[in-house]
Order: sequence, then C-alpha cells, then structure tokens
Amino acid sequence: MKALAIDTTNNVLGIAIVDEESVIGEYITNLKKNHSVRAMPAIERLLHDCDLTPKDLDKVIVATGPGSYTGVRIGVSIAKTMAWALQIPIVGISSLEILAANGHFFDGLISPIFDARRGQVYTGLYEFSKGELMTIENDQNLLLTEWIRHLSKSDKRILFLGNDVHLHRETIIEILGEKAELGSVAIHNPRPSELGLIGLKREATDVHNLVPNYIRLAEAEAKWLEQQK
Repeated sequence: MKALAIDTTNNVLGIAIVDEESVIGEYITNLKKNHSVRAMPAIERLLHDCDLTPKDLDKVIVATGPGSYTGVRIGVSIAKTMAWALQIPIVGISSLEILAANGHFFDGLISPIFDARRGQVYTGLYEFSKGELMTIENDQNLLLTEWIRHLSKSDKRILFLGNDVHLHRETIIEILGEKAELGSVAIHNPRPSELGLIGLKREATDVHNLVPNYIRLAEAEAKWLEQQK
C-alpha cells in the first residue's frame, strides 16, 4: 500500500510517500513561506521523482493540527480533495503526535511543543512502549508554566521536541532541572515519513467527516463569541 503524507500545520512543509516496507520519498522545508503556493508543486515533484502518479496512491494521510490555523486548513483541504477525487481512504493524525514520533529511542516521556503565544503552548504527552508510540495525555492548549509544573510531578525524564522549544528553554530548565532533555536541532522538525508510517496503521475516516483539530478557537472567533454574550 502506497500512501501520501501531507503536513502543512506549521512552518515545516512536509510531504512523503511511504509503503508498508519503506519510505519511498520525503520532502521537508522549514521556512516562513506560503504553503498554499508550495504544497501542490511539492507533491507533484515528489511523485514525479518517485516515478509515481496520483493513481498509484492507495491512501492519503494528513496532519490535522494543532498549529497555524491557515496551515492546518491548507493541508486538510488538499488531502480531502485528493482523497475524494482519487476515491481512496484518508486518515488524520495529530501534528503533535507526529513530532513526538521523533523520540523513538528516548527512554522516558516525550512532550512535543508548539508555541501558542502569550505564554501558552500546544502540547501533549507521549511515550514509546515496545516500539509503539503511546498517548499518555491528550493534546491540549495551556500555559507553559502550568504544564511544566504538572510534569515536575513525574519521576521520569522528559524529552521536549519542536522548533519552538528554544523560546521556553529557561522556564523548562528552571522548573525541571536535570529531568528535562531538550531535543537536538535535527529532531525538532516533524517528519512527514513518520506521519505516513503512523497513518498506515490507522483506520480511515470518511472524507466528509475529517476536520481540522485546532484545539482552541482562532482569536477572531473567540472575540466574536464573547461579543455575542
């Protein structure tokens, strides 16, 4: 089974083609550029380089958030359109779970981090058990200090992953000390190949029911709802 994986949820644009046995091709950039302009050409180029056409695909797997509201919508829209047009299954995977998958060989808990501004982060808690990535705490949006104090109650080491970790380095180290491990630069980018390999094992979702998972409302939506009260 050949699957196309798409992640446009943050600055990282990731496209991969995977099957049951291997990563056939992978494209990653970490740039502040418009994914709406770059995503489809990246998909087309990767398919071409891998000597494949859209008709060779058996599944589409997409990162559904959290992340940039615009970025999440772009990836989900592309994935749903392709799945519907090709009449193939679609699967949505948490953007944080994809990032946590980079912690394969870490013996402890894994906390992927996306900055959510105003001292808040998107995060969750994961751990590898017998080679499988397990969700320990569901993805959430909360104050970083609240999250770190919560993690301080654990007696396990904690690996922090993500391109936004450096923004919160001092707070993490101040509260957790030696219990905190900050991932190397090379594993801060979520890998679309990991997205694809996770998605191959998951049950498909009806294309019309797959929706972005923003976790929280956009600021404009929140203000509008507040005004209606």
